[in-house]
Amino acid sequence: MILKRNITLPDYQRYFVWNENKVRTLIQTFKKKQFVPPITIGAFKIDDDNNQNLILDGQQRLTSILLAYLGLYPDPTTFKTTSERLKMADENDNGINDDDDDDDNILDNILEWDFKVLTDKGRKKREILDKIIAGNYKEIDFSIDDEFLNNTFLGFSYLVPQTEDEQEQQKYYSSVFRNINIQGETLLPQESRASLYFLNKGLVQFFDPEFSKQLSIKSFSGETKADFVRFLALLSQYAKDGNSNRVARGYKPKMEKYYEEYIYSVVGENTSLLFQDFSIIFPDGDFKTRFDRLEQTINTLEIPKQYTSVGFPKLRLRNFTKFYSTLT
Repeated sequence: MILKRNITLPDYQRYFVWNENKVRTLIQTFKKKQFVPPITIGAFKIDDDNNQNLILDGQQRLTSILLAYLGLYPDPTTFKTTSERLKMADENDNGINDDDDDDDNILDNILEWDFKVLTDKGRKKREILDKIIAGNYKEIDFSIDDEFLNNTFLGFSYLVPQTEDEQEQQKYYSSVFRNINIQGETLLPQESRASLYFLNKGLVQFFDPEFSKQLSIKSFSGETKADFVRFLALLSQYAKDGNSNRVARGYKPKMEKYYEEYIYSVVGENTSLLFQDFSIIFPDGDFKTRFDRLEQTINTLEIPKQYTSVGFPKLRLRNFTKFYSTLT
């Protein structure tokens, strides 16, 4: 069903995060005929002739089964080693080509990966494997075949909303996604919150623009992508009352609620008196023009792309007036 695209990932699903050992453990659990928690699929009606079956819970398990069947694993170490080797070869043979964007056009980016990368290559095992670049994936033998797939079963729940309105369906599935306990892998707040962006698909790039993906936060536990919504929420409240001292006051123990209130206000679900109305800041709805100016300003000021907190380096609330001016 995955290969035929009868079941698909909604855009707000997280990347594949299970390590190789968890994949192997899952397959062994199946082979021992032990219990595996069921997955949840949701019917999404697009129009009278088209339906989508969305994976709401179970992406990690289903992806693991597909990878085991293909004998592949998207291993970051393997990817980085191959990428560095190709980059070195390119520099030695052709010089550095700035327009080539490294090896993104050659290798699948394992660091931001889900099974759609594989199903885009083909609908059959051989077809997919023939398009895999050597060294991009780690090859692993999980000892499963078609017989294993035909004689092994995974339970599932199938949800069908009692509405055909696309907006109402999206609201329903956003709530389902956020309330499901993903097996053994706690969602980061921004991963859970991402489903809310799709309450208005036209604003997805507003909440999560491409240039913000270059910004990351470095901590002792690792590196994560910057959460652009946090900047937007803080700046929006400042735009409303012009007092940086009141920004997020009283919300420190519950900042996630603060960000969610902002998102709901922007998409038109619940008007908030805390934030400036979206239509006032962007009366024509054209946020891209000013986002382009913001990106240019960040680059011109040479603001580091990696930092250690929600704010840009040395950017304090008292500097909001200067930073906010780039959006107005």
